[in-house]
Amino acid sequence: MTDPRLTPVLDRIDRDLDASIDRLMELLRIQSISTDPAYKADCDAAAQWLVDDLASIGFDAARRETPGHPMVVAHGADTGPHVLFYGHYDVQPVDPLDQWKTPPFEPVLQETENGPVIRGRGASDDKGQLMTFVEACRAWKAVHGSLPAKISFFMEGEEESGSPSLIPFMQKNAEELKADLALICDTSMVAPGVPSIASQLRGMLKDEFTITGPRIDLHSGHYGGPGLNPLKEIARIITSFHDKTGRVAVEGFYEGVSEISDEMKRQWESSGFDEKLYLESVGFTRAHGERGYTTLEQQWARPTLEINGLWGGYMGAGTKTVIPSQAHCKITCRLVGDMDPDRLREKIRAHVAGMLSPDATVSWDGDLDGSPAAVMNTERPEFEAARGALSDEWEREAVLVGMGGSIPIAGFFKEILGMDAMLIGYANDDDAIHSPNEKYDVKSFHKGIRSWARILAALSA
Repeated sequence: MTDPRLTPVLDRIDRDLDASIDRLMELLRIQSISTDPAYKADCDAAAQWLVDDLASIGFDAARRETPGHPMVVAHGADTGPHVLFYGHYDVQPVDPLDQWKTPPFEPVLQETENGPVIRGRGASDDKGQLMTFVEACRAWKAVHGSLPAKISFFMEGEEESGSPSLIPFMQKNAEELKADLALICDTSMVAPGVPSIASQLRGMLKDEFTITGPRIDLHSGHYGGPGLNPLKEIARIITSFHDKTGRVAVEGFYEGVSEISDEMKRQWESSGFDEKLYLESVGFTRAHGERGYTTLEQQWARPTLEINGLWGGYMGAGTKTVIPSQAHCKITCRLVGDMDPDRLREKIRAHVAGMLSPDATVSWDGDLDGSPAAVMNTERPEFEAARGALSDEWEREAVLVGMGGSIPIAGFFKEILGMDAMLIGYANDDDAIHSPNEKYDVKSFHKGIRSWARILAALSA
């Protein structure tokens, strides 16, 4: 049975779509590139734009200064379940500029074979996504004069540059930011038209090591044969990281990894994910990961150990007949379940040390970086309520999906604020986020607004 409060809100969203797009276009024109100090004033302007817009619909909104770019914090005065909405107003740099078909900060509406799109930097990541929630709140307030829940906003301006101010700000303002549930709209749908709720995000471990052999580069005629070559040594060690089935061969690597449920497998298998297109779009004919697992399982539910960089010796033009003194390797691991990044780092380093030949030594980068996976508490009733609301809007069963990437904020909500998070986004894989010609489908924007309106009704029922 449809919530009687909802129908007039959805009608209002439909009538006001053009005005909603105009507001998004205005925000997209602000060049809020967080990583480049030259755009500091633009980031300030984007934060202030959001403060003013939220204030216009009745929120107590403020710009909070940090050592970097401002945070935007806003609170509503309504009653009901308390939700905290997170988004980010900063965007990636636009390089290479010559590959843009339209100016990146002059957003346009364009017709495509798949329907109209909003094109411009930040359209999908994350201004278009965060404005779906703002516009849903605007429609509720316009129709009913109040919101169906107590809503707070928390928006940052450094997500695209490592969020250096985020953790200190959350720690300092923990009591103010706490709510019953965090909502995050910075994700995509598993396939076009398939509403998706993230159930798990992979964590990350980064490390870098150097293998040293001789104390200097050696003449390969004088020492070729008896000399230990660090490039051969590092290649042998890297090869030992995996067995012939693609399974990571580091002892204890899979500690904390668990299999997904049969129900989760069912949802993933019926999600509409096009494996053939996913692989062919980057030139693959098959999946190359751990045998015995589907492509989606490899991407979402299995840990990895990847080689991201490998170098050493002479790399200039022509030939230089040397045995290099050193060889270098960068690795990253994607983590799932309860894998501990610090313990895993110890295991990988022990594996490398155990593989070393006599006269070879290893040194490791001291800049430790790692975060555990984030597993959502999908047993909470809000997840099923949101799934039902999304299914009604998109006229297709909403699915709980995994995510191959990492969104640290979800873990920070749990670690710092003791809050569960629910991640729902309406982006598509072809939105070209972080790339030239970024776009956001008008359908995603429109139905995203309607989806949040439905979710707010369901959460407050």
